[in-house]
Amino acid sequence: MRSLFHFAFNVSDLDQARRFYGDVLGCTEGRSTDSWVDFDFVGHQLSVHLGQPFKTERTGHVGDTLVPMPHFGLVLALPDWQAMAKRLQAAGTDFLFAPQVRFEGQPGEQWTMFFCDPFGNPLEIKGFRDLDAIYAA
Repeated sequence: MRSLFHFAFNVSDLDQARRFYGDVLGCTEGRSTDSWVDFDFVGHQLSVHLGQPFKTERTGHVGDTLVPMPHFGLVLALPDWQAMAKRLQAAGTDFLFAPQVRFEGQPGEQWTMFFCDPFGNPLEIKGFRDLDAIYAA
């Protein structure tokens, strides 16, 4: 069964959200009102609403690294991840964790990058050579 996720969260400025999610990440804008905007996030629905963004902290243990929690993001095929990394680098993104490989040579080998949207909402974008290896143990 294939399904899509819907994630709704707060931002403090819809025009700035449009620039980031639309122009930087390349998401297509969908429906909107004066208090929220929907975006196509690589086939998934993001709904940004005016309000106070989540409080986040680096409390997620991944190996020897503390990652921001909560966070959300995407899992992409490696060529798509590489294209996204180039797009973000060209936009001057301030990465929390620059594009890198993690768990190299191990089950679950993945490329990852962490950054925040303009409102402090952390995103992680992962890339896999083989999407069937996402849950490899």
